[in-house]
Amino acid sequence: MKNRADIAVAGLAVMGENLVLNMESKGFTVAVYNRTNARTEAFAGGRGKGRNILPASTVEELCDSLERPRRIMLMVKAGPPVDELIGKLLPHLEPGDIIIDGGNSFFKDTMRRAAELQKKEILFVGAGVSGGEEGALHGPSLMPGGDIRAWEHIRDIFRAISAKAPDGTPCCDWVGPDGSGHFVKMLHNGIEYSDMQMISEAWELLRRLCRFTPETLAALFENWNRGELESYLIEITSEILRRKDPETGAYVLDLILDSAGQKGTGKWTAECALDLGMPAATIAEAVFARCLSALREERLRAAEILPGPPVPKAQDETAFAESVRQALYAAKICAYAQGFQLLRAASQEFNWNLNYGDIALMWRGGCIIRAKFLDDIKRAFSADGNLANLMLDPFFAGALAKAQESLRKVVAAAAMSGIAVPAFSSALAYYDASRSKRLPANLIQAMRDCFGAHTYERIDRPRGEFFHTDWTGSGNVSATSTNYNR
Repeated sequence: MKNRADIAVAGLAVMGENLVLNMESKGFTVAVYNRTNARTEAFAGGRGKGRNILPASTVEELCDSLERPRRIMLMVKAGPPVDELIGKLLPHLEPGDIIIDGGNSFFKDTMRRAAELQKKEILFVGAGVSGGEEGALHGPSLMPGGDIRAWEHIRDIFRAISAKAPDGTPCCDWVGPDGSGHFVKMLHNGIEYSDMQMISEAWELLRRLCRFTPETLAALFENWNRGELESYLIEITSEILRRKDPETGAYVLDLILDSAGQKGTGKWTAECALDLGMPAATIAEAVFARCLSALREERLRAAEILPGPPVPKAQDETAFAESVRQALYAAKICAYAQGFQLLRAASQEFNWNLNYGDIALMWRGGCIIRAKFLDDIKRAFSADGNLANLMLDPFFAGALAKAQESLRKVVAAAAMSGIAVPAFSSALAYYDASRSKRLPANLIQAMRDCFGAHTYERIDRPRGEFFHTDWTGSGNVSATSTNYNR
């Protein structure tokens, strides 16, 4: 065993432990530290026993055990724990050493930390890590961003431990400056929310309108996974639908309470979309759907009071199932278009100069939204690096032209049957609003000007000129001194 480690991991919860084992399996010596030393000792004497792992009982010992420049990856809970650990490490570090935050930190916290550590000549990296516990052990998608000078020192380790796409390409590349890596991971999770919600809505429609059995549904999703919807989430949906509880013999899915949890990254994505003025409505609806699911007691009361229509059986189950498949594909395109639109806005806002096609490639393996679909996104941005909206790419425009009728049929059938499909409905609204030459926003502007003198622009005058109308006839022609774009 080497006397000094190639890299350190601080934080030995399951994700941290699995990353350590992944690194060690690729030939690297890893120093490990945990706030509670008992956990370090348990890991070193258990899963880490006999491996090239150097346990440290203090941060000073951890730093002393590393090759220069020191590379320390933090795998601790986002928020104050990250700042606290950085504070403990700093007295034992030298200029040029590297701190990597591999947790789900909010990207603006990463931007702040990067700026603070740059003053101390410490290279800071915010690395998105996706794939869960299994991904950490066998190969996650890694999205590092921050001080570019750190990349040459961590590149070989990160690419060695990352997942590999079907063509063998590592699902890891440098994203961009300061908080860009954590922003991309946050966006990944926001898209993941919409993906999961849309798949759940498809399942609900097929279950209730087609009356399909769990086995039939499992076979259907398995078949969908052989086509354009091929993805990790479709694959595991098929497996979930088949699983039975060994104790009761019931399908496990039927025993699970319909109250979905969340850790906050979907909410952050929706909040960032609002901050940047981007219409990521399908992602936001997926977040709100989880919020509504959590209000289970209120829903149970409302179910006894609020009326709804009867739920009819689909006349042609096979045809309706195909419509649901196409609707899911169309809605997925719309959700990803919103995600990449938000990514583009953030890149412009924070001067990150992101490569959207390369980001899609990083998501082809290891991460939760890995899918065949991402190859098509890469091709779209390779063909046009300035593509304003994914829906305008010829391939995706053609796919939507074929599938949008099915999305309409499915949303209409859900509405007439009283089945909530917020993600499908939102995706369709986004599609229709995006292709509208004229929206009713002119009436909104007129109302804003009428009650608040907020002014408006005119279609027969150059953009940037603002006007006010005396709507009440009082002769008051004053307008607000500031144009409110809200």
